[in-house]
Amino acid sequence: MALDQSFVGRTYPPTAPYEVGREKIREFAEAVGDAHPAYTDPEAAKALGHADVIAPPTFVFSITFKAAGQVIEDPQLGLDYSRVVHGDQKFVYVRPVRAGDRLSVVSTIEAVKSMAGNDILDVRGDVHDESGELVVTAWTKLVARAAEEAR
Repeated sequence: MALDQSFVGRTYPPTAPYEVGREKIREFAEAVGDAHPAYTDPEAAKALGHADVIAPPTFVFSITFKAAGQVIEDPQLGLDYSRVVHGDQKFVYVRPVRAGDRLSVVSTIEAVKSMAGNDILDVRGDVHDESGELVVTAWTKLVARAAEEAR
């Protein structure tokens, strides 16, 4: 069953603040194989003009995807998550994420489409610091594959 188009534009409440720690940044950089010193060495980050270590660009995926859980779990939307695959991801930064940031995410459904029996859901996550300033916007595309009998 196709997702309801009336959900386009629906915005969900901000998440509780997530505190970005140096160790989380280091672990993430290590996990993705990015050895840039600005991710692990405060002095290297300062030499580049940052107050502390910064996070790799895809670091915010973990908090924006968790925030998108509000959308995924919305019973009124009716998304069958057991059929969902991750279709695409995009980030647009205002500034880097830094150790010590306390970030909250507001998720908005930007588009709902149906194609070949598949439901395609575009979710925007606006990530703000504790002062309310926008840090990064992340777009996540989720594809709910059609059930076999619907194809």
